[in-house]
Amino acid sequence: MNQANPLPPELSAQLASLSPVQLAWLSGYCWAKSQGGQIPQTALPAAAVPARRVTVLSASQTGNARRVAQDLHAKLTTGGVDARLVSAADFKSKTLPDEDILLLVTSTQGEGEPPEEALPLYKLLNGKKAPKLDGLTFAVLGLGDSSYPKFCQAGKDFDAKFAELGGKRLADAGVCDLEFQTAADAWVNAVVPKVIELCAQQSAVPAAADLMPSENVPEQVYGKEKPYAASLSVRQKITSRDAEKDVEHIEIDLAGSGIRYQAGDALGVWPQNAPDLVQEILSLNRLNGSETVNLADGTAADIQTALTQHLDITQNTPAFVQQYAALSGNADLQATAADAAALEAFIAENPPVGVMAAYPFALDAQTLADLFRAQTPRLYSIASAQDEVGDEVHLTVGMVRFIHHGNGYTGAASGFLGERLEEGGEVRVFVEPNPHFRLPADGGTPVIMIGAGTGIAPFRAFMQQRAANGDEGKNWLVFGNQRFTDDFLYQAEWQQFRKDGLLTRADLAWSRQGTEKVYVQHKLAAAAADVWAWLKEGAHIYVCGDATRMARDVETALLDIISAQGGMSRDDAEEFLNDLREEKRYQRDVY
Repeated sequence: MNQANPLPPELSAQLASLSPVQLAWLSGYCWAKSQGGQIPQTALPAAAVPARRVTVLSASQTGNARRVAQDLHAKLTTGGVDARLVSAADFKSKTLPDEDILLLVTSTQGEGEPPEEALPLYKLLNGKKAPKLDGLTFAVLGLGDSSYPKFCQAGKDFDAKFAELGGKRLADAGVCDLEFQTAADAWVNAVVPKVIELCAQQSAVPAAADLMPSENVPEQVYGKEKPYAASLSVRQKITSRDAEKDVEHIEIDLAGSGIRYQAGDALGVWPQNAPDLVQEILSLNRLNGSETVNLADGTAADIQTALTQHLDITQNTPAFVQQYAALSGNADLQATAADAAALEAFIAENPPVGVMAAYPFALDAQTLADLFRAQTPRLYSIASAQDEVGDEVHLTVGMVRFIHHGNGYTGAASGFLGERLEEGGEVRVFVEPNPHFRLPADGGTPVIMIGAGTGIAPFRAFMQQRAANGDEGKNWLVFGNQRFTDDFLYQAEWQQFRKDGLLTRADLAWSRQGTEKVYVQHKLAAAAADVWAWLKEGAHIYVCGDATRMARDVETALLDIISAQGGMSRDDAEEFLNDLREEKRYQRDVY
């Protein structure tokens, strides 16, 4: 039976006479009021007008910004706004002046830099050809990590540049820390009613002819908030016993999970902290581990379990040092905490346990727990292709080890995977899709793979995938590490790829083997003519590894090659490389 219309007949008659745009405005108004939003009193438009064009742009490195953008888009749609959701990787930066209302959700990586997929837009805005944005209305939400000095810098930079170029700010830039959901929800709920109101007020500039499709991310049964309890099946050291680095090959069993991944994706791992580290922190604070504490998610646990499973006790942050300095009352530590430059250097040199050991002050269990941020998963580039390994996923894990105040420590995830976790032991994992680090759809396209150290991981996956596909495109590996005899990761496999004809060319750089340090950028420079020839053939270039040094040096080398071999000015070379990015022919997985 149909439910009776609860509205008065006269109101129903008025609603029937409204245009689609008027109805959309009214539905948005009602939705915003139900969410607690404040909508200025504005009369309904007397006649139908073209809807404002709203673009929700996600610039994500690990997927968090993408998920917030999806939530923003869903709430706008519920509010009657015809918005489109676009990944920065699919956004043509030169069409920015044609945008009407732009809502950008961006993460920050490295030293305050934008995520990889947003680099073309960032470079355009900061280059000599930066466009006028007088017709743009915008709002920016930044996601970041307050343990880094340039917290949410990418979001702040985009916000400032949009305004500098003439854009009209719809709302103040939002900033979110690692625990981003509450702050992101508040920003979204403040912005949505403003967009709804704008869409009811006036006509927009005619739409651009070539609108990009909305981002379509396949759903996973398991994810960050619902990881799969997998098991470790294999751990094998793949550097020599004499190597300075310890790199472990990890195989994780996914049987029965139904989890699917693609070459180029990352695996999220929820680590458990080292028992020795947990015990040291408990001892420094004169706790026995059984004391109950309340966690930020509303649950409770004993302090030992909290420190082991729920809290990030390995990464130092400005907030940790500042709060501990205030609690301890130590004048020297308070002076360090008050000096930004000194604080940055102090954090780089001292883990949280080192601070407690150097400035002892016993805290109660709840105060101790409140000092630490919630544990976060670590992402590793997947080193296997599922068509080759089936219900397994392989990782290449570089062990992080260091000595501090006489004690030895490991990185949270590398120590868990590469040392403490027993074969058959449980590890909680999820796949983080990386649609912006993908092999060409055409198997005949040549690829150049550039990586150093554990940056070789996704290229092993690429080669397995191309072999499984029967792809005939040429493959060129440019790989660097310390020594051939100690650090040629997966050496036997690469030699077999070469023997089989799958690997067309390999240029290897060893930085500690001869009298001179040789890095991957030097190998590229020496093969400049060949790199240019491959690019002219349509080759795709992939870079994986350290963002602050290797990736920057490689990009400089590529610009030198393009400029010299292509007879271009530096500015034109920059534009050429930016075009490769937007064509998805220059992709990076850097960290």
